Amino acid sequence: MKNRFIIAFSLIALQGYAQRILTYDDYLKNVCEKNIAYIVEKYNVSIAEANAQAAKVMPDPELSFNYDNNQDRAVQMGQVYATELGYTLELGGKRRARIAVAKSEQQVTEALVENFFQNLRADATLCYLEALKQRQLVGLAHSSYQSMRDLARADSLRFRLGEIAEVDAMQSRLEATSLFSDYLQAQLEYTNMLADLVVFEGGTATIDSLSGTLPLDIRSFQLLHLIERAQDNRADLRAAVHGRELSAANLRLARANRVIDLGLNIGFAHNTVALNEEGYAPKFNAVSAGLSIPLKFSNANRGALRIAQYTDKQAEAEYELILLHIRKEVEQCYNSYVSACRQAELYQRSTLADATLILEKKKYSYAHGETSLLEVLDAQRTANDVFQGYYQALYNANAALVELCRVTGIWDVAF
Repeated sequence: MKNRFIIAFSLIALQGYAQRILTYDDYLKNVCEKNIAYIVEKYNVSIAEANAQAAKVMPDPELSFNYDNNQDRAVQMGQVYATELGYTLELGGKRRARIAVAKSEQQVTEALVENFFQNLRADATLCYLEALKQRQLVGLAHSSYQSMRDLARADSLRFRLGEIAEVDAMQSRLEATSLFSDYLQAQLEYTNMLADLVVFEGGTATIDSLSGTLPLDIRSFQLLHLIERAQDNRADLRAAVHGRELSAANLRLARANRVIDLGLNIGFAHNTVALNEEGYAPKFNAVSAGLSIPLKFSNANRGALRIAQYTDKQAEAEYELILLHIRKEVEQCYNSYVSACRQAELYQRSTLADATLILEKKKYSYAHGETSLLEVLDAQRTANDVFQGYYQALYNANAALVELCRVTGIWDVAF
């Protein structure tokens, strides 16, 4: 019974400390569903939808009540009870123009939120790639430390046997300590990057490790085809298109607002009997109807109309500017991707193998007394630099692919 209790308690403890290994697919899903900044941005769409609904409202009628006392107590001229119903009749298509403006604003907002999501997805992916690179650097630092630790132990034994000088044994121990410090620093940076990923996820669950590696999946693209796809898929370009529609709708609204509105009213009044001896009048009812026409002296000021006209022209120019920027960005990202892939290929073809072979031969020669410790340490540092450069080249190639997806609006990445 005691053993069973211990086993059950151990299982519960292990469940409590279960590691969370995050995959890229789960990470991106969490970013799409739980990222706080994205949730905040999506509220703008709901606000725009409510604003479009509010734009459909029509002017409210006005109901007024009046009471007149014609010195009824003093001269007995009677009293008047009156009510009036008034309504403003909008002319010039103002309501239709307001609805068009609100709908265009909603479309612009939806495109901007989509553009925010595209950038968020790319930024989150770059953060994940950075963490993958750092994890590989941690592995490299740990491997280098273990190799130097084994060498230091061997040197300590060789010193006791009188095969090497004490200074060489001390030097190898010092190098092992230095590499262990580098490993701890790399592990710290990796842990901090995992915390950054938690923020992108919009959660609080700690990430213990990542799944996946930095691949080198070289793809072939046609530059002109990428530019065409970017013009079809870029959310900021759609926002610019809807921005032109919005500026045109604002111009129509500005023109509609210059048209006069008519005021319609109809009233009913009840007059009580007037008992004054000089101005006797029986009680009677009165019905009235009226039409009010405003005098639009404010139309002499054309400032609001000119603002709308200039804004319309500005939106057209901004659209053309975004088209130019898209072409430039796609071309630059394409060139960066091709160059980054070539650099990563260069490391894979020969550099990595050469650095590893040189290090192993230096260690072998040192173990047989044919070379010095300094040459081994120099070969170790060179190998570390080569592998660090390779991991950076892998990151650059994958990051360039992410940026290419960002500027084209085509998302086709997996890690």
